[in-house]
Amino acid sequence: MDRSRPLTRTVFHVVLVIFAIIYLYPFVIQVATSFKSDPQANANPLSIIPNPVELNAWKRIFGLTPDSSVPILHWAFNSALVTVLVTAGRVFFDSLAGYALSRLRFRGRGFLFTAVLAVMSVPGVALLIPKFLVTKYFGIYNTYYAMVLPLIVDAAGVFIMKQFFDTVPVTIEEAARLDGASIFQTFWHVVLPMARPALITLTILSFQGSWNEFSHFLVTTQSPQYQTLITGLASLSRGTLGSGTQYPLKMATALLTTIPVAILFFVFQRHLVRGANEGAVKG
Repeated sequence: MDRSRPLTRTVFHVVLVIFAIIYLYPFVIQVATSFKSDPQANANPLSIIPNPVELNAWKRIFGLTPDSSVPILHWAFNSALVTVLVTAGRVFFDSLAGYALSRLRFRGRGFLFTAVLAVMSVPGVALLIPKFLVTKYFGIYNTYYAMVLPLIVDAAGVFIMKQFFDTVPVTIEEAARLDGASIFQTFWHVVLPMARPALITLTILSFQGSWNEFSHFLVTTQSPQYQTLITGLASLSRGTLGSGTQYPLKMATALLTTIPVAILFFVFQRHLVRGANEGAVKG
C-alpha cells in the first residue's frame, strides 16, 4: 500500500495538469490573439505564439491610433459604477433581509422565504420583459437607475445570508439586547461582523454577476452612453465599430473584462477557503 501511494499521487497530479491545460488553453489563445494582426488571427486562429507580435489592437483600445473608435474607458467607467452600486446594495439589503427572515418573528415570514426560493427557480430570461415594462412604467428606462435598481437585491444573496444567520447562536444577540442594543444595532455591531465569510462570498458573487451582466442591460438601455464592457464587447462582435472580424480587438477587450473579476477572486481566495473550512467545522 505504501508503494502504491506515490504512483497514485503521480497519476492524480498528471490528470489535474491535463484538465488544467484543457481549461486554460482557450484563455491562452485569447491572450495570444490580442497580440496578433487581423490577417494573422484569421490565418492561424489557434496559434498561441504571435509571429510577429502586434500591438495594434491594444493601441486602438487605449486611443493611441488615429482610427481609435473603441470607448473602452467609458465602458469601463459604466461597468465599475454599476458594479460598485449593485454590489454594495446587495451586500447591505440582502443581509438585512436575511437577518429579518432568520430572526424576526412576524406573520407571513414562512411565505416570504418560500417566495424567495421560488424566485431563485425562475430563469432570468423569463424576467427580461417584466423588467423592461417596469422600467418603462416608472420612467427610468435608458438610465443608470434602470441598470442598478432592479439588480440591487438578489434572492440568492438573501438565501445565503439567511442560512448563515441561522447558524449564529441566539444567546449572543440576547446578551446584546440586555445591554440596551436595538435590533438594528445588534445586527450591525454584533451579528454582521460574525458573518464575514458569508459577506465575502456574497460580495464576490454580486461583483461577478453585475460585472458580467448582459441581458438586463440589453433590455433596460439602448443608448451607447450606457454601454458597459460586456455590452460594448457585444457591439464589437456585431461589427458596429468597424468592418472585418477584428479578432485581436475583440480578444483584447474580452481580456480586459476578465481582469477585475480575476483580481477579486485571487485577493479573497484565502478568505473563501477559510470560510468554507469554518463552515465545515461548524457543520
